[in-house]
Amino acid sequence: MEGCLACVGLYELLSYEVMRRTPEIGVRMAVGAQRHDILRFIVVQGVGLSVLGTVIGIIAALGATRYLLSLLYGVQPGDPLTFAVVAILLALVAFAACYLPARRATRVDPMVALRHE
Repeated sequence: MEGCLACVGLYELLSYEVMRRTPEIGVRMAVGAQRHDILRFIVVQGVGLSVLGTVIGIIAALGATRYLLSLLYGVQPGDPLTFAVVAILLALVAFAACYLPARRATRVDPMVALRHE
């Protein structure tokens, strides 16, 4: 259940950050940037930030499992399959959270995006 909450929170945060950058995307498009370049730029930044957070989280989780042994039912501390599945799930959510709003923002007319503020 906590994994779903983490995924929803990650999606909302990254989606909000991409939508907040709509005027920036409009400026980039107005000066000649291609849609696929903007999409790649936004997705690489968002997924990179998510991967960095996932690595830090895994390191912290590996350190905390010793103290949380009483809460782990059916999972060994440091179970590589669990850590890998969670990391892959968060990466997929981060990709979707960046790609979908960025795709929407690149389809907006640059003048509309610039007037957004």
